[in-house]
Amino acid sequence: MKVIKGIIATLLVVSGVHVFASEAKQPNIIFVFSDDQRFNSMSMTGDPVTQTPNLDQLAKEGVFFNQTFITSPICGPSRANIFTAQWERKNKIGFNYLSKNIISEGSFRKSWLMQLKNAGYSTAFIGKAHTKIGDRRDTILRDNIDFAYFRQGHIGFYLDDPKKPEFSNLHNKTQIEGFFEATKAYLTQSNEYDYFYKNAHSSIKNSIAKRDPKKPFAAWINFNLPHAASIGGMGSRESDPAHYRTLYTQNQMSLPEGYPVPETLPKEVFSAADLMKYYDVSNPNQLKNKKLSMSRAVFSIDKFMGDLRVYLTSIGEQDNTIIIFCSDNGLLLGEHGLGGKSILYDENVHVPMIVYSPFFDKQLTGKKINELVVGQDIPASILDFAGIKVPESYQGKSFTPLIKGDNAAWRQEVFLENLFTDQGYPRQEALRTKEYKYIRSFSKQNDRSKYLPGQTAETGELPIYEELYHLVKDPSEQHNLALDPKYQAVLKQFRVKTSQVLKQLL
Repeated sequence: MKVIKGIIATLLVVSGVHVFASEAKQPNIIFVFSDDQRFNSMSMTGDPVTQTPNLDQLAKEGVFFNQTFITSPICGPSRANIFTAQWERKNKIGFNYLSKNIISEGSFRKSWLMQLKNAGYSTAFIGKAHTKIGDRRDTILRDNIDFAYFRQGHIGFYLDDPKKPEFSNLHNKTQIEGFFEATKAYLTQSNEYDYFYKNAHSSIKNSIAKRDPKKPFAAWINFNLPHAASIGGMGSRESDPAHYRTLYTQNQMSLPEGYPVPETLPKEVFSAADLMKYYDVSNPNQLKNKKLSMSRAVFSIDKFMGDLRVYLTSIGEQDNTIIIFCSDNGLLLGEHGLGGKSILYDENVHVPMIVYSPFFDKQLTGKKINELVVGQDIPASILDFAGIKVPESYQGKSFTPLIKGDNAAWRQEVFLENLFTDQGYPRQEALRTKEYKYIRSFSKQNDRSKYLPGQTAETGELPIYEELYHLVKDPSEQHNLALDPKYQAVLKQFRVKTSQVLKQLL
C-alpha cells in the first residue's frame, strides 16, 4: 500500500494536474458496462427523446470521450478484450463454441480487477458475463473475486429464472434494479442486506462477500441492456417500475432517414436475411417498439447511475470513487438496411464513454476528448488511476495523458475486426482514422463457423469486397469510394497500413 501511494504521489508531482488520486487514500473504482448502447443514445449525444440527465451530469463533472471504439463489436469478444486489454487478434478469445478458447488463468490474473486485488482492493464482478474464465464453471473468477455475482450469457429482463438460480436472493426482479440491489449489498456496511447473503443460492454462497471497509473497492458492473435479447416482457408485470410501461411512446421513435434503407452490402458479403430474428428491421412498427424498449432501458441505466452516486454519498464514499461508464458495442437499427452488430460501421463500433473522478481539477470537468480511444484502453487507465504498473501484455494504453492534454504520442488510427463467422456474419478487418475508414470483407461461405484470427496475416488472403469512406464528408458511411479513381492512392495506402497494423497486433 505504501509503495502504491508513493507512485501516486510521484505521478501527481510529475503531472501537475490532479488526475489520479489523493496521496492520503487509494481511490475506489466503479466501471459500468452497458450492452448494445449506441453512441447517440444519450441526450448529450443527440438522442431527441431518451432522457439521460444523470449520465449527462456525470460527463459535465467528468470527461467525455467523443471517439471511443469497441474493436470487436459483439458481446463476448468485446468483454474478453477488456479482461485481457488486448485485441481479439491477439487474445484469440471469441465465442467459446467457435474459438474453443477461454480466458486463461494467467490472463485473468493480469486483468485489471485482479491487479487491483493484488494491490489490496476488495473486488466485485456483477451482472452479465459472456466469456468463459479459466474453465466452463468460471472457477477462478468465483474463487478470486470477493463478490462474484454474475451469470453467463444473456440474462433477460427478469432475473427470477427458475432454471438459473444465481439471482434468486434478490427482492428486485428486473435486471437493472436487481443489479443495483446487488451493488448496494456489496458496498454496504450495515445489516440491511443480510437477507441477500442468507438467501443466496448454494452455487454462489461462497463467492459473495461484503467489501472490507479497510480496503478500497473496485467493481465491474455489467448490464445485458438495452440488448434486444433482454427487452422481452419489459413492463409486463404490475411490480415493474412504471417507466418500463409508460415512459415515451412509439410515435416518438424515429426510423432511419430513407427507411426502408437499401442494403449497403452485396448479399454475398452480408444480408438482412442472415440476421437473428430479434435484429430484424423490416417491420417499421416492430422496429419502433424495439427502439421504445431500448430507450426505456437506457433511461433506467441512467437512473442507476444517478442512484449509484446518491448511494455512494450516503455511505461516505462519493469523494473517493472514480466512475467509468461505457458500452460493449453499438447496434444497427435499420441503417445500411441492416440490424444487429459485428459489421464494422460506426453505428456498431462507436460508443459513449465517460470518466468521472472527484480528483479532477475544475479545469478538466466537462472536457471533451476527440482522440481515438478503444475499449482496451480502459484497463490500463484504471490501473494508472490507482498508481499500479500496467502489465506488459496489455495492448491498450492509459488515456490519462489525454485527460491532462498531452496527445503528442497518441494513436492516429484504430484497427477494427469481426472474427465472428456464425449467424451469417463475414470476417472483416478495418482501419479507422479521424478522416477515413477502410473495411475489407472475406468470404462468409468459406469461413462459416470457422475461427480464423491469423488467416489474413498468414496467407495474404484477398478480400471479396472493400469499402472506403471519407468520414469528414460522409460520417454516415453512405458513399463507398473504393472504386472511385480519385481515391485509389488512398485505398492502396489503407490496404498496406491495415496489413501492417494487424501483424503488429498478433
